[in-house]
Amino acid sequence: MSYKVSKQQEVFHDHYTMLKATITHDTFSGAPITVDRLAFHRGDSVAILLYEKDTDQLILTRQFRYPTTLHKIGWMFEIPAGSMEEEEPPVACVIRETKEEVGYVIEHPQKIAHFYPSPGACTELCHLFYAEVTQADRTFEGGGVASEDEDIEIHKIPAQSVSSFIKDTVIDGKTLIALQWFLQRHG
Repeated sequence: MSYKVSKQQEVFHDHYTMLKATITHDTFSGAPITVDRLAFHRGDSVAILLYEKDTDQLILTRQFRYPTTLHKIGWMFEIPAGSMEEEEPPVACVIRETKEEVGYVIEHPQKIAHFYPSPGACTELCHLFYAEVTQADRTFEGGGVASEDEDIEIHKIPAQSVSSFIKDTVIDGKTLIALQWFLQRHG
């Protein structure tokens, strides 16, 4: 099966970009089809699940998310995450974001997976990591970058409470994936 993207153009640009293109692609019946499509282009991202092994707790964040207000939700629990800079490797980005958001210094995060959070509408590819830390690894304040107007609250969740926390509180996709991975790996 094949596809061809033509007439791709930027139709909106602010903090993020909206692309529009004409695409011709094969269908499962074998006949080609030509359609116009939009794509939200926000760049790629990283996310990390941090396990503080000396306290047997997972490190999460809580912050305001404007898009979720359409469903009457303002603040969400999430794992630390952020956008990659242009040409920034995922490992370098996740190390930077961990320090900025929760104040922990990590050196060798383990890659769990990479995935498209919303492939029907968004170009973003998220790189998901895991790292074990101790209380001593928190050498910075965290809470986000003031110049980016980040306002991040840090939360520690006991590992034995993960199942109920997922059921009662977590509605963010990357966090659900990471916590389910943790449960499979650590029971």
